[in-house]
Order: sequence, then structure tokens, then C-alpha cells
Amino acid sequence: MAGKTRLASGWWLALIVSALMLTAAVAVAEEHRGPVTLLRTVPIPNSPLLVFDISWVDPDSQRYYLADRSNAVIDVIDARHDTFVRQIHGGFTGFTGSNDTSGPNGVVVSGHWLFVTDAPSRVVTIDLRTDTIVGEVSTGGGAGLRADELAYDPQDGLLLVVNNADSPPFATLVQVDTHTGKLTLGQRITFAEATNGAEQPVWDRQSRRFYLTIPEVNGPGGTGPDGAVARINPKTAAVETMLPVRFCQPAGLALGPRQDLLLGCSVPFDTAGNAWTATDTNTAAPISVIMDAKTGKIDRNVPGVSGSDEVWFNPGDGNYYLAARANPGGPVLGVIDAHSLILRQVTPTFNTPASAPAPRGSAHSVAVNPHNNHVFVPLPANNVFPDCLNGCVAVYGVARDDD
Repeated sequence: MAGKTRLASGWWLALIVSALMLTAAVAVAEEHRGPVTLLRTVPIPNSPLLVFDISWVDPDSQRYYLADRSNAVIDVIDARHDTFVRQIHGGFTGFTGSNDTSGPNGVVVSGHWLFVTDAPSRVVTIDLRTDTIVGEVSTGGGAGLRADELAYDPQDGLLLVVNNADSPPFATLVQVDTHTGKLTLGQRITFAEATNGAEQPVWDRQSRRFYLTIPEVNGPGGTGPDGAVARINPKTAAVETMLPVRFCQPAGLALGPRQDLLLGCSVPFDTAGNAWTATDTNTAAPISVIMDAKTGKIDRNVPGVSGSDEVWFNPGDGNYYLAARANPGGPVLGVIDAHSLILRQVTPTFNTPASAPAPRGSAHSVAVNPHNNHVFVPLPANNVFPDCLNGCVAVYGVARDDD
């Protein structure tokens, strides 16, 4: 009888613990259902931050990295405490006056290795323990043209590096020595049908494939309605398929739950299916697209936000975040629920006005720390956001007592 009592007590204890865990999980989920607001800004030192490119949060170290062309450095921010840490110098090109020949551009972190792309066609490994370059290759693009975005396959130690400014654009597989950081050039993959560059790659560990956005396929060179996502086999360097998408020129790409892909559409289209402009006689019909990576099926065209560059999935709160600099209603940070596939919110960001002297920057970069769900959006120098006269990284999130 005593044994049965102990068994019953254990069963009730397990039930109570499960209930408490469920209650805590619901409380955490509810905490992230509130509106995303500006929490603070992190000023960037030295030359005014006007021109920058891709950013990245390393969840292991909780460090945020930004490709800062204005200072020709990588800016590093403590993503746990939202404080500036340092700038990493790597002999980067900086801003040349042309996006196609500037750098640094793409950033990805794995362990203590920071991988950075630059112009001309340059890829480097930086040891974050010493901030020194320990590996470097050239992807061999056209004269002065940059290597742009990149993704990393940690299972095979492979980078996929994109040369978007070449015509036609191409990607290159680069082998990483995970012990030393040394880089070895691999096979090139050319996208002959791409008529408006190639953009953001991601690695999917389930399929062991790279996916890469192709904004325009067989189009006029900027306004065509047909885009695609390329599925790439890293073992064979073959494009296994091109997954089509209509009325969206995909730039940003993020892998979410259920092997869904969020496509951040860089060009908004109007109700007639043409590329939208501010003088359009038809109204804008901005969308972002959720695609099933396994089949290419479009799960949902999410209305309400478009004109995105970098996008990000945050497993910490289950949201996609979009840096929509060319949204028809003005630049915004878009928030899409990755489970319901519904646009939850847009909140204003900032682009340098077209009337200002060059160089002009835009809010096209975003990355998220999954531990505290803080969203990092770099902004060009302005007098609209606090402490941003020299340029800053705006930190968004759901306000809590410690914020």
C-alpha cells in the first residue's frame, strides 16, 4: 500500500511540474505577444555611419556584428546588454561610391571564426580571439566587383559566397579548415537566368542544402515579376531546382519552422502586377512570401509589407523580422508570426532622405538575439532617433521591467 501511495504521489508531482512548466511556457509566449517597440539605440563611434550592409547575431556569444562600410570595419555590439564593444579592422575597402565595389558586405560567425566578404571578390576568416585574419581567398569576379552575402554549412565546413554584382551573378563554394580558419576555393555555380543579381543564401541542416534567392529570372533587369529560390547541393555544386515565385523579387531569405522559408520581397508590386513606384496610377500590393522549402509550394503571400533586404527568423519568440527599406508606406521593421503566417506589426525605421547629399543610407539590415529577443536594426546618421546623430543601431523588442 505504501508503494502505491509513493507511486501516486510521484504521479501527482509529475503532473504538477508539467502544469507549472506549461504555465511558464504560456507566460513566456504571452510576454512576446506584446508590441515591438524601440528600447534604446547604440551609437556607433568614429566616422558617421551612413553606409553599411549585412548584420549577424551569434547566439552562442550573444554578439552582434555589422558590416560598416563608412568606417571600413566590423562593428561589434554586446547583444545581451545592448552596448558597443569594439570595431574590427580587416583592410576592408569601405564605401567607394558604388554599392557594387564596396565592402565589407556579408558577415557570418561560427565558433570563434568570423567570415566576412569584401571587394574585390574577397572572403576572409577573422579569429575573434585575436581579431586577426587567418584565411583569405578571392572568388574571381569582375574587376573591382564585390563578394556579397554568404552562408555557412557547419556540418561540412563549407561557405557559399555570392557575387551578386557580376553579370551573370554566381556563387562559390569555399572550404573552411575548422581548426585553422584557412579557406580553400571550391566550385563556382553560375546563374545564367538571373537578370537582377543573386541575394541571400541560407543553409538548411535537414535537407543538407543551400537555398539562395534569385530576385529576377529571365526579366528586363529590375522590374520583372518572376523570381526564384535556387536549391543547391553542396556535394555536387549543382542547382537541383529553381523554386519559382510570382510578383516578388526575393532578396532576404530566412529558414523558419517546418522548413518554411520567408522570402523578403525587395521590389513591391501593384494591383496590376507591375513594379510599384510612388507615381503609380495603381495602388501598391506589398507582400512577403512564405515558401515550403521541401516542395516549393507557396504557403502564404503575407500582405502588408514589402521592399525588404535582410530578413531573420527568431526561434526565441517565433517571429520573422524584415528590414523593409522600400516598403511603399516608408521604411519599417516588419514582424510576421512564423506559425500563423500573419503580419503582426510594422514599426517605422529610417532612410536618409533622397534630398540629402550622398552617401545616403537605408534601414535594410536586421538580426535578432534569441536569448532576449532584442532586434537590431542599424540606422544611418539622423536627428530623428535618440543618440543617432552619428549613426546607431536601434534595438527593438517587447518592453519589460529590465528594459
